[in-house]
Amino acid sequence: MRIVSGIQTTGNLHLGNYLGAIKNWVAMQDGLADGDEALFFLADLHSLTVAIPAAERAATTIEMAAVLIASGIDPDRSILFNQARVPAHAELSWILQGTARMGWLNRMTQWKDKAGKNREGASVGLFTYPVLQAADILAYQGTHVPVGDDQKQHLELARDIATKFNLDFDVDLFTLPEPYISPAAPRIMSLRDGTAKMSKSDPSEMSRINLADSDETIAQKFRKAKTDPEPLPDDPALLDARPEAKNLVTIFAALDDTSVPQVLAQFAGQGFGAFKPALADLAIAKLSPIRERLTVLMEDRDAVSGALEKGADKARALAAPTLLAAQRATGLQV
Repeated sequence: MRIVSGIQTTGNLHLGNYLGAIKNWVAMQDGLADGDEALFFLADLHSLTVAIPAAERAATTIEMAAVLIASGIDPDRSILFNQARVPAHAELSWILQGTARMGWLNRMTQWKDKAGKNREGASVGLFTYPVLQAADILAYQGTHVPVGDDQKQHLELARDIATKFNLDFDVDLFTLPEPYISPAAPRIMSLRDGTAKMSKSDPSEMSRINLADSDETIAQKFRKAKTDPEPLPDDPALLDARPEAKNLVTIFAALDDTSVPQVLAQFAGQGFGAFKPALADLAIAKLSPIRERLTVLMEDRDAVSGALEKGADKARALAAPTLLAAQRATGLQV
């Protein structure tokens, strides 16, 4: 098994990122069998599709790497790096753009959502973003990719590109990656709107728990989180019509490594006056050690950059044979 996954370097990681991806990355790392590998990367090349000042992009890459390390990603056990240090991502992406088809990319839901009505004004990079994602995986012969519901279509595209390339050039080069879907990867919603995903782009700071938030801020945000006046039920199905209540129970279960039914068994019949403080205490207990480790790491940014370079050395070595084989298959190398 070779797991490959990345996170875009747009900064300000929050509880949704942690519970939806990072926590599971750590679990995958800790569950690796002998001979298995995990590659986790900062997708700074992907961030070029977003208007971010250069200095901010550079700083954010280091800060997000520090968050991953503080959360439990061990650079000695996993391969941790940022894309820009491994040119094979961009080189293979360009080769694969000769294989990908306009019709495939036009059908990408995220392209439609992000470009909106201004498709003529959107960057080419936003349109071809999924091809770079395919290269991110295929360069390492990734066997498994952790994906949420919003990324399944992109993984299917990576498989389509790999299959077409192998057929077009009569080679057995690219491994077809499989989705790695963890049942413990919940979809965390906004604290102000239980129907909207928790997001760093939400203008309201009260909508999310940032991983760098102080204990006091975490407690305040949960205290002011939107809820309803009803007590918690004993049946999870009764939460379906109560999105804010369901979100807070989901967060509790994910932080506590338990299930929604188990949380309800503990708190059924109680109101949010009792539940919110318990949730805040749990979140503080789980997140404050990460924040403390992050503070120490950020005092030595050069060391974090060094860890990324160490990972990039390993990544470059792993990607080189695949890139060379793709170049030979297409006649770019003899």
